Amino acid sequence: MQTPVTIIGAGLGGLTLARVLYLHGIPATVYEAESSPMSRSQGGLLDIHDYNGQIAVEAAGLMDEFRELILEGRQQMRIIDPDGTVLLDHPDDGTGGRPELLRGELRQMLLDSLPDGTVQWGRKVSNVRTVADGHEVSFADGGSVVAKLLVGADGAWSRVRPLLSDAVPEYMGLAFVETYLYDAETRHPAAAKVVGGGGMGAPGPDRRIMVHRERDALHTYAMLNKPQEWFDALEGLDTPAALARIEAEFDGWAPELRELISGGDTPPILRRHYRLPGVHRWERTPGVTLIGDAAHLQGPNGEGANLAMLDGSDLAELLVAHPGDVETALTLHEERMFARSEEVAAESAEMVKRITADHGKDTAKVVAEGFRRMLAKKREPAERVS
Repeated sequence: MQTPVTIIGAGLGGLTLARVLYLHGIPATVYEAESSPMSRSQGGLLDIHDYNGQIAVEAAGLMDEFRELILEGRQQMRIIDPDGTVLLDHPDDGTGGRPELLRGELRQMLLDSLPDGTVQWGRKVSNVRTVADGHEVSFADGGSVVAKLLVGADGAWSRVRPLLSDAVPEYMGLAFVETYLYDAETRHPAAAKVVGGGGMGAPGPDRRIMVHRERDALHTYAMLNKPQEWFDALEGLDTPAALARIEAEFDGWAPELRELISGGDTPPILRRHYRLPGVHRWERTPGVTLIGDAAHLQGPNGEGANLAMLDGSDLAELLVAHPGDVETALTLHEERMFARSEEVAAESAEMVKRITADHGKDTAKVVAEGFRRMLAKKREPAERVS
């Protein structure tokens, strides 16, 4: 009989792992701190790539459901100079190589694919420790479980990670401040026009604006390189004052770009960005491993969700391929995960170095050229476990 799997965290990685295990008859329980699937915002659009994330969807047997969630046309990508000049306008080529869909809908797709009771909501982990017969997970509600096979899929501030590693995420000096514009075509036509039909990025030195066109809104991200104290001060302001302070950081930019911030219809959502070391490995510890951001948190690079889902499907398929030999499966999983996450971390570090260097007024041109190279790059699909 296969060892039951205890998964901490009902994000995309943990749910993909649970789904692929379920398809192969391996019992799994997911413990999640959130009280329900809709207890907080799940973020915006994700581009799920054909060379990693979609491979996980295929392993989960959910490609038909996945295709129904794709927002058509959203693969279009524009890079805009701060003065409003269009430097890059890459169309949605219709190939589906990097389709965009909403994180919340993708997560719900995975939840709907699992039997009732697989996810235990409102189970916030307070402590994890190794005991004689496995790893004991204690919860804030006073309960506990002992897991013979424990997987930390619990993100940046993983409670499982300390069993394996002393690494702690470090602040990158970067945060996103998000807001939404509704009915933009009518109320903010100039802003809607500059965004186009998909995604738009307007990069400048130490600051940039990024926008995704979602189902019924423009989702704006104002990205600022600032110390944490600067963002702390935002949290005490009302919505108009907070948006005004953020907009002021883009003084001199084209009015239609600034309007994407000043016209926001929702209180700004602050997301500070942290990362683990680009090379984050640990010694094999029996009966426990990590996936996703718990294992290889990096800055915003478009790969986090894709890697988490691939980690989950890969680990599940390795457990299936090695029945009764958990340690072989975990060893192979970590070897494969370390290699692919380190490759992405190196690429991300190079990208961050390029776009944060002092290019002055040429920053947007440098970023546009980087996007051209990225979009032209052909990537080999990750291998499925045979």
